Amino acid sequence: MDETADPPIFAAELVPYRSLGRKGFRILLALSGLICLLYGLFFLTTGAWPIGFFFGLDFLLLYGAFRLNYRAARAREEVTVSRQQLTVRKFTPSGKMTEFLWNPFWARFFVRRHEEFGILSMTVHGQGRQTEIGSFLNPDDRESFAKAFRQALATATQRI
Repeated sequence: MDETADPPIFAAELVPYRSLGRKGFRILLALSGLICLLYGLFFLTTGAWPIGFFFGLDFLLLYGAFRLNYRAARAREEVTVSRQQLTVRKFTPSGKMTEFLWNPFWARFFVRRHEEFGILSMTVHGQGRQTEIGSFLNPDDRESFAKAFRQALATATQRI
């Protein structure tokens, strides 16, 4: 597809939100490491060496959990709408990409809501296929994305 012949009406890159940045992660890890080290040394010197061992294990588990969380944060989705094509590209944390293509005239956007929690899921259906988009977004981001995406689909399907 020639991008100059069919410019995108809408393009969004969806990424998971992480409240703790790299600097905060380092500070948290340093403080928890220092606390675990001090208490671990205290219990080692008082003869309760198994407890000191568990402080080290706690620190390693905390580090591992945060590493897995940040690895999962590398997942992303790219959503593009033009007059001729709707494209959803999903990238796994390892970088593997899966692409879904629809004709915007046949694509339907469904939003499942809950009165109290807002949008629970967003799905694109059409041509015998479906895919969920933005499953990792927070509620406010889901609302703003759903509004913008719905408007882009309406614009793409308008007669010129």
